[in-house]
Amino acid sequence: QVQLVESGGGLVQPGGSLRLSCAASGSIFSIDTMGWYRQAPGKERELVATITSSGITNSATSLKGRFTISRDSAKNTVYLRMNSLKPEDTAVYYCYAVAIGPFSTKTNYWGQGTQVTVSS
Repeated sequence: QVQLVESGGGLVQPGGSLRLSCAASGSIFSIDTMGWYRQAPGKERELVATITSSGITNSATSLKGRFTISRDSAKNTVYLRMNSLKPEDTAVYYCYAVAIGPFSTKTNYWGQGTQVTVSS
């Protein structure tokens, strides 16, 4: 089992910045990919960015240049730096992890989510 705890969300003005953190605990040795998804009111959950244990990243094209994902393996933590925030970035941001089990089986884990609100 893997537990994910997010932090760093909140209210920010348009043009501002935030950094989200997600700390993993439990069977952390099995974690490969970590990342972030978001879900705005009335919309489906969408990919923000992911990063593998070897540092390979995948980001939503529309967010490249403003959002940056990074990972500290020693701390079992993934970060999302968000710059030049826009009102349309308002959403609940969910931490995500993929754990690899016996016979290369994959299990997805989700955090509880952290609210990011961009408003003046």
